[in-house]
Amino acid sequence: MHELDDRKLKILEAIIQNYLETGEPVGSRTISKYTDLNLSSATIRNEMSDLEEMGYITQPHTSAGRIPTDKGYRLYVDLLLLDKNQELENMREILIDKADRLEHLLQHVAKLLAANTNYATMVTTPQYKKKVKFIQLTEIDEGQLLAVIVFDKNIVKNKIIKVATSLDKETLLKLNIVLNTFLQGLDLTSINLPIISQMKEQAGEYREIVNDILEAIVQVVSEGDDFKVYTSGATNILRYPELSDIEKASELLYTFEEKKLLSDLIQDRMDDEESRGIQVYIGNETPIEAMKDCSVVTATYEIEEGVYGKVGIIGPKRMDYERVVGTLQNLMVQLDDIFKNKT
Repeated sequence: MHELDDRKLKILEAIIQNYLETGEPVGSRTISKYTDLNLSSATIRNEMSDLEEMGYITQPHTSAGRIPTDKGYRLYVDLLLLDKNQELENMREILIDKADRLEHLLQHVAKLLAANTNYATMVTTPQYKKKVKFIQLTEIDEGQLLAVIVFDKNIVKNKIIKVATSLDKETLLKLNIVLNTFLQGLDLTSINLPIISQMKEQAGEYREIVNDILEAIVQVVSEGDDFKVYTSGATNILRYPELSDIEKASELLYTFEEKKLLSDLIQDRMDDEESRGIQVYIGNETPIEAMKDCSVVTATYEIEEGVYGKVGIIGPKRMDYERVVGTLQNLMVQLDDIFKNKT
């Protein structure tokens, strides 16, 4: 257990966060403005002296402010990890319960739409731009690191990274601090060349590991293993003569059963803001070969800001567009009411 009371912990945290942001030694006056402790500069100086005696901060030269030591960084990261682990544990049961309820709701929506329209339907799970919340590197074997990447919405991904050499604890600690300082709160589109260059400069001789971490983030975000497409009413397409040809029907039924092409179709348009309303794709406008004689009408539901999913109805090109569009508009209103009033 650490030896610091809440006041000293808050001051240490303020010193570390300020130093990470500025790279400059931190003085008592800065801390008095930085925290909500409402302490005088003299009291903060006394606390900083205690922290220095305990080895958590040091004064690089006379009359300068303080900077964190490795011991200070270690306590900061350990407490940060403890907070994140506790937060994830507290959210675990709530998230599982919500996920189960959402899955049943979306499956029910697909079946209901198919029954009401006599067309085939698809509903996707919601997607969003994943922002990095926290990264933790741990050596699990010589030449192997485990990168635990926590995204917002408490999505956790793990990735094994091979490295050329074994890393000591202090090096891992500093790499963790560099990664979290620069990447917290960013999604892939926000990680630009200047940020990468600064990270590599801070990482020094371990700059290649920064590359490996960034590649790992790209891979886990791109995996899309939490993306699902629920379908219903695939056999409804056999009601229409132009789609009931054995070869065409087989290709369509396979597309619905296999779902990969449907998933690609939806995900290609998920980030396009212009496709967030009701969209109609007729014949060749649909990139799926098996659907060239079909029309696809999609609508977007929103669980919360930035978290979107798609609902689609697939039928012949002579489908009743007015009825389909009206049905989807009504459904979006109902889903919006459900999600905004959920507990």
